[in-house]
Amino acid sequence: MSATVRHHVTVSGDPTGRPMVFAHGFGCDQTMWRLVAPEFERDHRVITFDHVGAGRSDPGAYDPDRYSSLDGYADDVVALCRELDLTDVVLVGHSVSAIIGVLAVTRAPDLFASLVMVSPSPRYADDEGYVGGLTEADIDGLLESLDSNYLGWSAQMAPVIAGPDNPVTGAELTASFCRADPAIARRFAEVTFRSDNRSDLAGVGVPTLVLQVADDAIAPPTVGRYVHEQIRGAR
Repeated sequence: MSATVRHHVTVSGDPTGRPMVFAHGFGCDQTMWRLVAPEFERDHRVITFDHVGAGRSDPGAYDPDRYSSLDGYADDVVALCRELDLTDVVLVGHSVSAIIGVLAVTRAPDLFASLVMVSPSPRYADDEGYVGGLTEADIDGLLESLDSNYLGWSAQMAPVIAGPDNPVTGAELTASFCRADPAIARRFAEVTFRSDNRSDLAGVGVPTLVLQVADDAIAPPTVGRYVHEQIRGAR
C-alpha cells in the first residue's frame, strides 16, 4: 500500500510552492491543523496526514515491532515525503511529532530544509537536572487509565489538555481521541511518554523554530527552553 493511502494524505495549496508537512501529536489526527494549515496554502504546497492508528489512516498497517519506538513513525514521514517527491520541506511537528520530526530530519537531511517544533518534549518524565513535567508515577497512572477506560480517559483529559478557556477545542480533541484505535493509542502513548530523545536534539542540522505555549498541561515552558538550548541556532 502506498504511503499516501496508508496515512490518508491530504494535499492542498500551491502545487508549485514550497512544501509544508504538518504532523499531528498523540491523540490527534490531521484535522487538528484545520485552522493553521490553510493560512499557508497561498504560497505553499500543504501536506497533512494521519499517523497509523489515528484518524482515517489504515489500521491494518499497524505493526507493533515497527512502532515500538518513535523511529518507525519517523520512517513513515520520510517515506511519505519520498513518495510525494518532496524536497526543501518545512516540517511542522506538534508534541511528540516534534520529536518524530527531529528523527526524520536527521536521517534524511536531503529532504528537509527547516523544522518547526510546536510544544515539543524530548522526555516527558523528570530526571536529575531535567524537568519534563511528569513523574514516572504520573506516567504509570496515565497508562493504567488508558488500559482500564480509554474513552473515559479521553473525555476527562482532553478538556484539561485544551485548557479551561477552550471548551470547543476540548470537545474536538475528545472526538479526535475517540476516533483513534484504543489498542494502538495505548501503545503509542507508552512509546510517547516513555521515550527519551534528548541526545537526538544536538543532531538537528536545519534551521529550527521552537513554539512553546505558556500554559501547557503536558510540556511546561522549561521543556521548550531546554529544546531551544540543545538545538544549535534554534529560535
